[in-house]
Amino acid sequence: MRPGTLMLAALPPLALYVHLPWCLKKCPYCDFNSHEWRDGGTPPEARYLAALRADLEAALPFIWGRRVLSVFIGGGTPSLFSPDAIATLIGDIRARLPLEPGAEITLEANPGTFERDRFRAFREAGVTRLSIGVQSFDDARLHALGRVHDAAQARTAVEEAARHFETFNLDLMYALPGQTVAELGRELDEALAFAPPHLSVYHLTIEPNTLFAKRPPAGLPDDDQASDMLDCITERTARAGLERYEVSAFAKPGQRCVHNLNYWQFGDYLGIGAGAHGKLSFPHRVVRQVRWREPASYMDNALAGTAISNDEEVARRALPFEFMLNALRLREGFELARFVERTGLPLSAIAAPLAEAQTRGLIEQAGGWLKPTPRGFDFLSDLQSLFLAD
Repeated sequence: MRPGTLMLAALPPLALYVHLPWCLKKCPYCDFNSHEWRDGGTPPEARYLAALRADLEAALPFIWGRRVLSVFIGGGTPSLFSPDAIATLIGDIRARLPLEPGAEITLEANPGTFERDRFRAFREAGVTRLSIGVQSFDDARLHALGRVHDAAQARTAVEEAARHFETFNLDLMYALPGQTVAELGRELDEALAFAPPHLSVYHLTIEPNTLFAKRPPAGLPDDDQASDMLDCITERTARAGLERYEVSAFAKPGQRCVHNLNYWQFGDYLGIGAGAHGKLSFPHRVVRQVRWREPASYMDNALAGTAISNDEEVARRALPFEFMLNALRLREGFELARFVERTGLPLSAIAAPLAEAQTRGLIEQAGGWLKPTPRGFDFLSDLQSLFLAD
């Protein structure tokens, strides 16, 4: 609350991210903070939940009096945790935070940890939305991606999610080794046959410090092939009644992911759990926090009241790029007034890059809104980079 360089007239909406770091097997493309659980049985649920409670209680002064619009339980593979543990976690959160009425509570789930009636039990525990990491309905593709589930498990998991949840996300990947546009089309047809309320389709990228970075898979589609695949995705999802509202996200009316939308609108989020990141706004500054990354170290530190490993103020000069890195991912763009509201900066702070983006045909303004043009959406990284500080 001490004086700073910004002047935020109002604080943005607040969400909560909870990280459960364990998975059955580390996928070769994954650069998230996930750790294989090799000791048999389930991870140390009771101790980890105690650490999360301590972490959340220590963070309460940062967000005192603010309501939470969504909770996202991510990983790792959160569905490794038992439904009873998830019920305890949600109860602990509700006991300490004021959630908005009807707050969205999402749980990431892997078909490889699926058991019949398990999804129903998660719904009864208080989860309102599942995010299912299907990635592919082809056994050979799943094997190449290092997934622990097969196509039959993926189909059964989606069927069960549709049976027990009013809404859910189905995640697919494209530009896979050896994949053709026709093969992707068949994958999409199978996914869309389930009538998912929300579909996320991610381009396979080779991230540093992953197994694929050390041993890249052969036969990755080139940029032209990947572009043709994206055209296929946008055409078939539109035909199925899903709107592309974000670079990788497609949704039926009223089914957008509230939690992710808050990220893209440069909202605030408290992150708890091993390696969790958070962004919190105060009247005169924006702060980013990171929790201890390694699960055992996180539990020790959180239980000792020191869950945060890194806490730093976002430099004033970095805010335009951070805002645009998120907001320009939205197809409809954003209100210019939101930039002022969420960063505490005047519009003059982005006048020069905005002018250049318009000259290059990457962005357009109308009625107080700013959004990428179709060309800007295709060359999004080029557009976002214009807002990097010199």
